[in-house]
Amino acid sequence: MGKLIPDEAGGTVTVVPVVIVGAGPTGLTAATLLAQHGVECLVLDRWAGIYPLPRAVALDDEVHRILARLGLREEFAAISRPHRGLRLVDRSMRVLAEFPRDVTPGRHGYPQGSLFDQPELEAILRANLDRHGSATLRGDTEVTALTQDADGVRVSVTDTVTGAPGVVRAGYVLGCDGANGSTRAAIGAGMHDLGFTQRWLVVDVVTEVDLGHWEGVHQLCDPVRAGTYLRVGRTRHRWEFLLAPGETADDLRDPARLHPLVAPWTGNVPLTELEVVRAAEYTFRAQVADRWRDRRIFLLGDAAHLTPPFVGQGLGAGLRDAMNLAWKLAGVLDGSLPESVLDTYEIERRRHARTMIRLATLVGTAMTAGGRWGDAIRRVVAPRLHLVPGLQRLATDSATPALRRSALVRRPRLGRGVAGGLCPNAVLDGDLRFDDVAAGRFAVVTSVEPSAEHRAELTRRGAVVVDAPPGSELHRWLAGGRARAAVVRPDGVVLAAGRRLADLRRAVPGPPSSR
Repeated sequence: MGKLIPDEAGGTVTVVPVVIVGAGPTGLTAATLLAQHGVECLVLDRWAGIYPLPRAVALDDEVHRILARLGLREEFAAISRPHRGLRLVDRSMRVLAEFPRDVTPGRHGYPQGSLFDQPELEAILRANLDRHGSATLRGDTEVTALTQDADGVRVSVTDTVTGAPGVVRAGYVLGCDGANGSTRAAIGAGMHDLGFTQRWLVVDVVTEVDLGHWEGVHQLCDPVRAGTYLRVGRTRHRWEFLLAPGETADDLRDPARLHPLVAPWTGNVPLTELEVVRAAEYTFRAQVADRWRDRRIFLLGDAAHLTPPFVGQGLGAGLRDAMNLAWKLAGVLDGSLPESVLDTYEIERRRHARTMIRLATLVGTAMTAGGRWGDAIRRVVAPRLHLVPGLQRLATDSATPALRRSALVRRPRLGRGVAGGLCPNAVLDGDLRFDDVAAGRFAVVTSVEPSAEHRAELTRRGAVVVDAPPGSELHRWLAGGRARAAVVRPDGVVLAAGRRLADLRRAVPGPPSSR
């Protein structure tokens, strides 16, 4: 991995284009995406293996699409299960409202929501990374310092087993080391609090007994003990309960005290049939880093933002970060993009992450606030929520907001369009979808036949032309955005759209200066 150069101290230093700090889902995704672009990278993690306890359990179809881009379409399908949406229930398990989600493949080619066990996801991410010779994962390695100069970053490390120090030289560093990692402090970033902090008990249970509940997320609207339930896998179940002031997980970890909390779902199933994998306290926070980059060091995932779990976007936000940054960094390294495009990472991702965090805090507050008065209001209002304009779509549609304007998102200042949003992963021919044809390249989707000259120019620029004939899903998508053509970035985001293909073709970057 990398090349060796002499060190100032007389030893040698490993030199790689990119070092990724942290081998969680965000770091593994970033490494795989970079490797797909031929970028050599080294992933450093202080632990030897996968963290064994489940944390994240849900993702949407936009993030599912990212996993498929990694080459994990079949593998993730094998370890996940579609979920049917959200139900609001009261303490007697009466359904107050239901917001269903489609479990069949939608506009992105996958169910709108999926449930999974995070250790299983990390296992397939690691196995998949091993297939790429340009990426290396090194465990038992703690990053102790990051020092930048004009040419790169000096990464000081310590072997956590032997205590031996070492140095890696990187062109860029991606900090994917989580909320408690060291990268954020290394660039002098702080966390901006968005005004939401709650302590919750998270309980994971394994049982061979089929509890027979609706296969979606159950939100318990209880003024005494708000909670959440979902079946994660065939035998694994997740409960989350709001802790009262002064209460701790230790107060409820005993099976005799824990059982009454889960009994509304487990019924007469004896305690001996319920294996508690974990009962731990977590503090749900809403925070965003005040800076995501310092020159050659970037923050991704929980290092850059923290969200309450109420809309299932925590892990997904990190994978979106990786998807947004990896192709830009690869383009800078191979000379096809100017270094200035890296400025668009925080511009695009920060507002999107903040919007999703605000949504999560809104849902969390609506489901838990107000005590008995709040509960009384929910009993009256919840069954009628589907009548509120736009709320039904918000609860049942997995689409997230378009990215803000940047050098790589040319949204109109007035009106709406498709720029900044994701191009549908539409079926094009047989079993092939848009992502299969685009294959991580720039693409031009067009409902008008390009001239031979324009098609040749787009091909020279490394873009693939995707025709959108009348009656096709892509044709309807373009027409809905009042466009006849769109330039789609390697991450699936629309860079620009309009009526004239001749004007849009220049938005596709030219070929790299060298290969």
